[in-house]
Order: sequence, then structure tokens, then C-alpha cells
Amino acid sequence: MSGLANEFLAQHRIAVVGVSRKPASHGANAVYRRLRDRGYTVFAVNPNAPKVEGDRAYPDLRSIPGGVDAVVIGTAPKRADAIVRECAELGITRVWMHRGLQPGSVSQTAADYCRQRGISVIAGSCPLMYGSTSDFSHRCMRWYLEQTGAIPRDNWENASR
Repeated sequence: MSGLANEFLAQHRIAVVGVSRKPASHGANAVYRRLRDRGYTVFAVNPNAPKVEGDRAYPDLRSIPGGVDAVVIGTAPKRADAIVRECAELGITRVWMHRGLQPGSVSQTAADYCRQRGISVIAGSCPLMYGSTSDFSHRCMRWYLEQTGAIPRDNWENASR
């Protein structure tokens, strides 16, 4: 597999930060459910809820027993800086800042922080646009966002379609 997206999706233990108690209103929930349904060991992170999507939620990345290989950030961009600092402290080397058609969770300062510390970062797009987690509507959205330049080229360059 090549490309940052495929490398990220090759991980098995993934935390999704920002999974909401109100699933219909939040993209992180869709990512969480799809990863869970496709066989990933996935952990919901929400400091304000003991349970989301019928599963236990963790208040932070530190609380996840056994740690994780990768993190999807599905929060407001202003929270991404603290999350990537926690990733660095825990030795997590793969981060994906979720973005769909709206600006999403991307923080340029958080992305720069990751790059300066050797953390592989995808600053935009959605994991559901790639590989075995994708579906037709997400592949269409990916095509559109690639055409408009809304997805950074290094996210999808060499990624399998």
C-alpha cells in the first residue's frame, strides 16, 4: 500500500477523538462507526460522555488501555493543537484531521507541530474516502475535493483508489 491514507488505514488500533453523543450531527461518529464495522479496533474519545455509539468512551488518549496506533481528530480545529501534543507525548505517529465539505478539524499549527516531530499527518479529507472504508458517496466527494484542490495533494498522491 502506498500513500498516507493507505498507511494510516493499515493501522489496527485507531482512536477517534470527538465522537459525539449526538451521532447525526457529527462526522466523527460516521468515521467511528465505519471503522468499527470494517473490523478495526476503534476507541471513541469524548471527555464529556461515558458512552457513545453504544460503546465505552474515553476522556483522553492516555486513558485507552494498550494505546493506539493512529488518531482521527474530529473536533473543532482549536482543540487539535492539544490533541497532537498528547499524541507526541504518547508516541502516536499517525494523525488524521478530518474534513468533509466543511472546514472540519484542520489546524495548520497542529499540522506543523506534527511535521516538526515526525508525526505523519493528514490535514484534511475523510478516512471514509479511501480504501476499504470508502463508499460510493465518499468516493464522489473525494473526487470533487481533489478537483477543487480542497484535499492536500500529499493525502492522496499514490493512494490506491
